[in-house]
Amino acid sequence: MTEHPGKPAGAALEKGAQDKSALNPRDLDIFEFARSGRSASGTVRLSQLPRMLNEVPAEAPDRDTAFTWQAEGFKQQELQDDGTEGPQPYLRLAIHGGAWLTCQRCLAPYEQAFHADTVFRIVQTEEEADEFPLDDDEFDVIVGSRHFDLVDLIEEELLLSLPLVPKHEVCPEIHESLASGADGAEGVDSVDDVPEQEIEPEERVNPFAALESLKKDGPGSKH
Repeated sequence: MTEHPGKPAGAALEKGAQDKSALNPRDLDIFEFARSGRSASGTVRLSQLPRMLNEVPAEAPDRDTAFTWQAEGFKQQELQDDGTEGPQPYLRLAIHGGAWLTCQRCLAPYEQAFHADTVFRIVQTEEEADEFPLDDDEFDVIVGSRHFDLVDLIEEELLLSLPLVPKHEVCPEIHESLASGADGAEGVDSVDDVPEQEIEPEERVNPFAALESLKKDGPGSKH
């Protein structure tokens, strides 16, 4: 993540307490938020994020974990189409927390940590967003609005942070199907002996399907 002229994301937590009463993260004028350099923080639970909740197994010890977030708006002078410089709105969003997922090696629930810290360039229209290259690693692009749903953006960032193959670092035990084999033949001695490519396709997380859903949902398409 590249640095930007704004304050560190941690500073948003301190100032956010002052702004919390005046902000509704479900209905935010994101342009004003950025151009006035405001910041805010809060907590969102998995029960408020239905798409993320779908990733949590029914047998998880806790299906309603919490994530903390800090948001900071800032503006940056950039070259315009007419050759002059003008202020452009940006948003920095940091998210921290954890959620229970299903390990694809032993099929047991495990707790996955999430730490996201992303800078977004805020634009007015989809057409403007399409002008930015997809491989720009300095920032992402979102289409803003006067009634922006910041919670939905938080959910999108968490979905994009899901591991391609969720798994324990060290599995606590071998699943019965791996130990005996699907046909009752001799299985493996350790779950780590099972190559990742042998995981059943339906058990894998499909990141492209997740990205496709993000294009259809949310306050604006992110590029």
